[in-house]
Amino acid sequence: MRLALIIDDYLPDSTRVGAKMMHELAIEFMHHGHEIVVITPGDNIQEHRLTKNVIDDVEVWKFRSRSVKDVSRIKRAINETLMSFNAWLAIRHEVKNKPFEGIVYYSPSIFFGPLVNKLKRSCDCKSYLILRDLFPQWVIDDGILKEKSLITKYFRYFENINYKAADAIGLMSPKNLELFIKKQPELEHLHVLYNWASTVPVQNINPNSSIRLKLGLEDKIIFFYGGNIGHAQDMENLLKLAKSLKEDLKAHFLFVGQGDEVDLVKRLVIEWHLENVTILPSVSQGIFKDILFEVDVGLFSLAKTHTAHNFPGKLLGYMTQSIPILGSVNEGNDLLNVVNDANAGFVFENGEDDKLLNAAMILLNDKEQRKKRGVASRCLLNELFSIDSSINVITKYF
Repeated sequence: MRLALIIDDYLPDSTRVGAKMMHELAIEFMHHGHEIVVITPGDNIQEHRLTKNVIDDVEVWKFRSRSVKDVSRIKRAINETLMSFNAWLAIRHEVKNKPFEGIVYYSPSIFFGPLVNKLKRSCDCKSYLILRDLFPQWVIDDGILKEKSLITKYFRYFENINYKAADAIGLMSPKNLELFIKKQPELEHLHVLYNWASTVPVQNINPNSSIRLKLGLEDKIIFFYGGNIGHAQDMENLLKLAKSLKEDLKAHFLFVGQGDEVDLVKRLVIEWHLENVTILPSVSQGIFKDILFEVDVGLFSLAKTHTAHNFPGKLLGYMTQSIPILGSVNEGNDLLNVVNDANAGFVFENGEDDKLLNAAMILLNDKEQRKKRGVASRCLLNELFSIDSSINVITKYF
C-alpha cells in the first residue's frame, strides 16, 4: 500500500520521542513492502509551499508552516489551527496525481482532522489515528485551562474533528482505552496500541563523545531524565528526589530536554543547592542514544492531577538499552503494574516520596539490582513494545 504518515514534528530536526517513533514506524512499514510518505510541517521553508527529501530511504514532504514548537501558547494555537489548511494547499496536486491508499496520523497535534478528511475524500481511503495525548484534558487536569472556557471549547471542537476523521484509533494503554471509551462512547474501532521502539541497542560509543567524561561523572551513578520538561511531567517531583540524595556523593541527576518547566527546574536547582544535578538542552537522536548507553537509571514522572494514563515514550529508550526504570505515575495508571510486575524497575504513585527514595537507594547502592532490573526492562520491551506487533495492529484496519 501507499501510505501517508502525518505528524507535526519529524526528524532530523526533532528531538522528540514521537518523531523517533514515527520514523521507526515508517522504516518498518517499508520493510513490510509498503510505500511511505511522511507529511510534516516545516517552519524553515521560505520559497515553496512544499519541499521533498529522503531520510533513511523514507520520503518526507514538508509543507510550509509557522512554528508550533517552543513558541507562546497563543501563537502555537493559531499556527497549529492553520496546519491542515497549509498542508492541503501544499500537497493537493501531488495527491491527485498519485493518491494514497491509507493514512496514519499521530496526535498530538489535535489539528490534523481537517487534513485527514480532505485526504480521505480525495483518495477514497481509510485512516488510523495513533492517539498518544488526550489534549486538552491534561491541560484541564493541570489547572491551566478551565473546562467551560471558550478556549477549551475551541480545542474540544478540533479534538472531536480529529477523532471522527479516524476509522480506527489506537490508545497507548488499557486504562487510557477505558477512559476514552467513557468520554467518546459513540466512536468505534478503539483498541490498545502500545508505544514501540526499534530493539537495536547502542553497543559502543566514541570515547571522545562520552557524556561521563565531558561532565566529570566517571565514578557516578547517573539517574537520567530525557525528554519534555513540562507541566505534565511534574519535574519538581524528580528534583525532590535529587534533593533527598544530594548528600550521597555517588548519585548524580542528569536532565536533558526542553519545555515550559525548564526555568522552574533551574530555579529549584539554585534554591535547593543541588550540586548533584546537571541540566542540558535537547540533543539530536544520535547523541541521545549515546547518552543512554552510559547512564545507570532511567527516570520519569507524571503529574498526580492527570486523569489520562500515559505511557511516556522515553521509557522505550531506557528499555532498549537495558536500563532499569524509576518513576512516578498518577493514580490508577496501569504503567505501574506493567513495570513492577515485570521487575523492570520501580514505579509508584506520585506523592509516595519515601517509597521512591527507598527504591532509588536500592538502585544506587546495588549493582546487581540495576543489572537484574535492566535485563527485565529489555525483556519487557521485546514482549509488549515491539514495532512489528504495532505494524500488525495498524495494517489490519486497512
